[in-house]
Amino acid sequence: MSSTLFPQRPTKRAVAVLFLHAIVFVLVYWFAFSVRNDFSIPAEDWRTLWLTLPGVVILKSIIFYYYGHCHRSWYSVSFSDLVALFHSATLAVLFLLAFDRLFGHNLHPPRGVFLLDWAMTILVLGGLRAVGRMSREELSPRLWRTGYRKALIVGANQSGETLARHLLSDRRLKYQPVGYLDHDESREGSTVGGIPVFGDPIDALSIATRLGVEDILVISGVLTGPQLRSLMESCGTANIALKVIPAYDDLLASNYTPQIRDIDINDLLRREPVQLNSDAISNLIAGRIVMVTGAGGSIGSEICRQALKFRPKMLLLVEQAENSLFLVEQEFRALRTESVVIPYIADITDKARMNQIFGEHRPSIVFHAAAHKHVPMMEYNPGEAIKNNVLGTRQLAELADEHGVQEFVMISTDKAVNPTSIMGVSKQLAERFVHAFSEVASTKFVVVRFGNVLASNGSVVPIFQEQIRRGGPITVTHPEIERFFMTIPEASQLVLQAAAMGKGGEIFVLDMGESVRIVDLARDLVRLSGLKPDDIDIVFTGLRPGEKLYEELYFDDEEMQPTPHPKLFVAYHRPYTLADVQTAITAVAALMHEPADVLRLKIKELVAEYAEPGTSPEGVTKPLADNSVYAPTRRAGPAPPEPRYVL
Repeated sequence: MSSTLFPQRPTKRAVAVLFLHAIVFVLVYWFAFSVRNDFSIPAEDWRTLWLTLPGVVILKSIIFYYYGHCHRSWYSVSFSDLVALFHSATLAVLFLLAFDRLFGHNLHPPRGVFLLDWAMTILVLGGLRAVGRMSREELSPRLWRTGYRKALIVGANQSGETLARHLLSDRRLKYQPVGYLDHDESREGSTVGGIPVFGDPIDALSIATRLGVEDILVISGVLTGPQLRSLMESCGTANIALKVIPAYDDLLASNYTPQIRDIDINDLLRREPVQLNSDAISNLIAGRIVMVTGAGGSIGSEICRQALKFRPKMLLLVEQAENSLFLVEQEFRALRTESVVIPYIADITDKARMNQIFGEHRPSIVFHAAAHKHVPMMEYNPGEAIKNNVLGTRQLAELADEHGVQEFVMISTDKAVNPTSIMGVSKQLAERFVHAFSEVASTKFVVVRFGNVLASNGSVVPIFQEQIRRGGPITVTHPEIERFFMTIPEASQLVLQAAAMGKGGEIFVLDMGESVRIVDLARDLVRLSGLKPDDIDIVFTGLRPGEKLYEELYFDDEEMQPTPHPKLFVAYHRPYTLADVQTAITAVAALMHEPADVLRLKIKELVAEYAEPGTSPEGVTKPLADNSVYAPTRRAGPAPPEPRYVL
C-alpha cells in the first residue's frame, strides 16, 4: 500500500477534511445499521450503535489520517487515490472486526454491519472525491471558461488525454479543448474523456475552421517533420496558432503543468523516435572506463550525456578547448552522477600527453569525436586538417591498441564520400586507416558516418537564427543546396548503438531520412520566429570552397547492408591494406606545411574521388528521394558478407 505516512502537519485544510471524514463515518455507520435492520433499528441495536460509534469513528479517522487521505487533493483524484481508499477502508474493517472479537464483551455489532460500513465508506468517500474532480473539470469550465481560446489536440493518446484534463482543470491555462485529431481512423467519431475525435490531422485546417478553433496543439512526436511543416503552413494562411506539447513519457513527473511552446526546427525535421537496445549499450558501458575525445563539442558532449545514463565507472573528457571543457565539466558535476568524471585538456596530436592519459586510466572504450569540421576553414588550413583529422586519429588508434582498449568508435562524416573538400578528404583517409588497422589490431575498431547535426556549434541553424535576429539578410550559398540533418541526441544515441552492435572493422551509416533544402530550412526558421517569409531577405552567395550541392552517405562501389536496427546500415566498403594507407598518410604528412596547392595535388594523386574546389561540385550525383540509397541494386562483384549483428 502506498501512503503518505503520519506525521504530516495538521494544517487547517487537513483538520477540516478530517472533520468531514468523521461526519461521513458517523452517517455511514448509522446507515449500515439501518440497512441491516430494514430501516427499523431495535432498541438493543440502537444501544450498540451509540456505544460503539465513538470507537469506530476514532479508529477509522486515525487510519485514514495516517495514510494521508486528509492531505490528498479532491480536485485531481486518480485511480491510485481510489485504490488507496480501498486499502484504508479494508484495513479499518479488519481492525474493527479484531477489536470486536477481543474487546467487544456484550457489545457485538452484527458482522453484516461491518461489511456494509466498509462498502459504504468506499462508495461515499469515492463519490465525494469524484464530485470534486467533476466540478473542476466539467462544471467549472462551463461557468468560468467563457472567452477562452478553443483548441484542437492532435493525438488522441495518453499524452493527449492528460493534456486535455489539465487544460480543463487549470483556470490559468487559457485553452478550451473542443476535440482531438488522430491518424487512427477507428477513433473517428468516438470520444476520449468526453471530448470527441473529429478525424485525421490532414483535415485539421477544415475542421478547425468549422469549429472556430484558434489554436492547434500538437503532441510532440505524433506528426512527422513534413506533416508538421505542411500543417504549419496551412495554419499560417488561416491565422491559426500552432503549438507543440512534450509527450507524456518525455516528462519526469506525472502531475505536471503542460509545457505548451512554439514549434522549433527540431519538430519540423523529426522522424520516428530512435529506439535503442538499452541492455546491449548497458553491457558495453556500465561499470567501465570510457574516454570521449572532443568532449566539449556538440557531438562529443552529447555522447557523454548519453553514456552517463548507463553508469560508466569513469568518464574521461578529452578536449583541446579549455572553455568548452569547463562548461561541460560543470554541467556533469551538477548532475551528481555516480560515475567519476575527469576533464583533460589535451591535444590528440600530442603523443606524450595522450600516452599519459591512456597509461594512467587504461580506458575500455574510446569515442573519438575530436576533429576539425568546418569545410571552408579547412580549405584555408589544409595542413591542420591533415594533422588533426588524419595524424591525430592514427596516433589515437595506435595508442588505444597499445593500451588494451577493447572498443574504439570513430565519428566520421558524409563529407568523406566523394569529397570535394580537404576536410572530407581528411576524414576519408582517417576512415581508411581505422578500417585497415582493425585487420591487425586487437582493439575492435568501428566507424560511424553521418551527415549534418542540427543546431551543433557553428552549424547553419544558429547562424540563420542570428541573422534573423539582426533583421537579415539570411545568406544561403545556393538555391538548390541540400543537406541531411539529424538531431544531436539522435546521432549520439545511434553512435552508442553502433558501438554496442559492431564486431570490428565496420563503417556504420546512419539513416538520415530525407535531405532538406537549406533555403527551405531558412524559410522555416523565419516562420518560426513569428515573421512572414517575405519579411527577411534571403541572399544567395555562391558555393563556398570545398562545398557541394548534395551530400552522399556512401560511395558508388559500396554496398549498404541492413542491420537489425532500422536506422543503422553497414557500408560494405573497398578493402585497403594497412601498408597502402600508411604510405598515403606519410606522403600527405610530409607536405602538411607546404603551400596548399602542393598539398592538394598530392591528395588528388592519392584519393581518386577527390574533386578539387572549382571542378563542378554541382555534378555530384543527388541521392534518391525514396531512400533507395539504403537498398541499392546489387552490382557485379563479390557478394557482401551476411549481416552478423544482434541487438
